[in-house]
Amino acid sequence: QVRLAESGGGLVQPGGSLRLSCAASGNIFSIDAMGWSRQPPGKQREWVATISSGGRITYADSVKGRFMLSRDNAKKVSLQMNSLTPEDTAVYYCQTVGRNELGSQFEAWGQGTQVTVSS
Repeated sequence: QVRLAESGGGLVQPGGSLRLSCAASGNIFSIDAMGWSRQPPGKQREWVATISSGGRITYADSVKGRFMLSRDNAKKVSLQMNSLTPEDTAVYYCQTVGRNELGSQFEAWGQGTQVTVSS
């Protein structure tokens, strides 16, 4: 079983910054990609950013230039969020895909961390 531990959410004023972290643990042989999605209140979940095992990073247009995804180590990523606006308010979910030690593919989601941008 793969577990994702998220941290770093909270309340921030418009224009401020927050940093989210996500650490994977459990039956992991390799990780193909890690990233973040978010679910604004009353809306569907939307993809935010992904980093592949090869280091390729992609962003949703809505966060490009403001958010920066980085890999701290093979099983941990961080999302630096700058110039936050109220439209960034959402529950942020970490996601990962990879293979376990038996070679089977897995997909795992974290429980989510609340980010609220408000004055």
